[in-house]
Amino acid sequence: MHPQAPTRRATQVPHQQKNHRAVPARAKVKSLSLTESMLFKVMMLGVLAVVLVVAQSIAAFAKPESLAPLAEKISPSVVNITTSTMVEGRTGPRGIVPEGSPFEDFFREFQDRNHDDESPRARRSSALGSGFVISEDGFVVTNNHVIEGADEITIEFFSGAELKATVIGTDPNTDIALLKVEAENALPFVKFGDSDAARVGDWVIAMGNPLGQGFSVSAGIVSARNRALSGTYDDYIQTDAAINRGNSGGPLFNMAGDVIGVNTAILSPNGGSIGIGFSMASNVVTRVVDQLKEYGETRRGWLGVRIQDVTEDVADAMGLASASGALITDVPEGPAKEAGLLTGDVIMSFDGVDVEDTRGLVRQVGNSPVGASVRVTVMREGKSQTILVVLGRREDADASEPADGSDPEDSAEPQTKDLLGLTLQPLTDEMREELGADSNTDGLAVVAVDETSEAFEKGLRTGDIITEAGQQKVTSIDDLEARVTAAKDGGRKSLLLLVRRAGDPRFVALSLED
Repeated sequence: MHPQAPTRRATQVPHQQKNHRAVPARAKVKSLSLTESMLFKVMMLGVLAVVLVVAQSIAAFAKPESLAPLAEKISPSVVNITTSTMVEGRTGPRGIVPEGSPFEDFFREFQDRNHDDESPRARRSSALGSGFVISEDGFVVTNNHVIEGADEITIEFFSGAELKATVIGTDPNTDIALLKVEAENALPFVKFGDSDAARVGDWVIAMGNPLGQGFSVSAGIVSARNRALSGTYDDYIQTDAAINRGNSGGPLFNMAGDVIGVNTAILSPNGGSIGIGFSMASNVVTRVVDQLKEYGETRRGWLGVRIQDVTEDVADAMGLASASGALITDVPEGPAKEAGLLTGDVIMSFDGVDVEDTRGLVRQVGNSPVGASVRVTVMREGKSQTILVVLGRREDADASEPADGSDPEDSAEPQTKDLLGLTLQPLTDEMREELGADSNTDGLAVVAVDETSEAFEKGLRTGDIITEAGQQKVTSIDDLEARVTAAKDGGRKSLLLLVRRAGDPRFVALSLED
């Protein structure tokens, strides 16, 4: 074939015949480039094949071919919990006929004839839940709502054996309960893992007794972290592993077989699993369990302040560099007041840890030991101060009503004024009584709110009481006007107000721009 190519080339381009020696070289170059192209394609196919094999290996590693070995390992530590409670018997027709039916009296008379001198009989009500053994000597963890109010608690083990359990302690705030059974032999148990190490997307296993059907396993992933539902100390792991009624109190395992959560709640329109379940994080549970085991109750640290988050407008009104920290809205009698913390202080760090928001501060204080001396750094009137506070006990504080920290002052003469979208009037004794305020509360009552104003948008309503403006007490209209003037002269774009409603304080920043 090589001799023919130059001949055709010579026919088409006669003036190149004298260079006939170079033509075969070009043909070789062309043939060589085709060969290199084919080699490149083969190499790329080989690379793709390797990538595909690696991807399949990674997928196989991420999700085991079978969860059976892990399930077999941890199942013996998971238990079913049955509770029974005696409740009062019902009286009346007991649902034989609808209430208000014309036959109601007839059936009541019939029952009275057949049950003369019989008092309503008590009946036994049963409930089901789950739990897991955390020590060989028989400590069992479950949800508080599973065993709350129970007269008798029965633990059924994976082997089918049953034992009666006693309550060591409960914590309604985290919905955790610690039980104890007495067994002749050492019990299989599981240990807690580090819930903070769990990542969104990690595989997890939920185990328990769904709908009373017996031991059951479901698998899913960590859908989200650090979820809060309604509790002060909430730190839930969200998972799509199936959790149904009866799973409450059961464990959520990672792939190492460690408990990283206690299945507690589901979000569902129909009561069944739709893939949104919540497990209390193990790092919260372990602290609670340790205290219940040692004291039979929880002992959380207590700072003794009311707080709110620092928003952008509040930060601007206070001249803060960023919207972070926890703004103190009230300091009732307690550790904080004894240490010298004041309303209007912004807590920037607690025990050496920066405070991002109120939720983080509450959890950090609660996790601190009762009686501990901690350094609290606050911003006060633009300056940083560090104050040493000796923490009290949260549970003791919950049993008492917080006192109002306002100082009594004489009220000014009643007058009204429209300012910042509010119609204001100094408090009178009659208004204090009507608004449910303490007799020593002084400030300005909101008697009307312009519904087109920023004040209305930010939630101020008729009946609110403004006790401070610009972190200074106000008892008259003149006081408030002076605070507005001072804020404008100081270059502030907004004014910070301390507002009380039904005794609960909060800060609101209102713009000073016209």
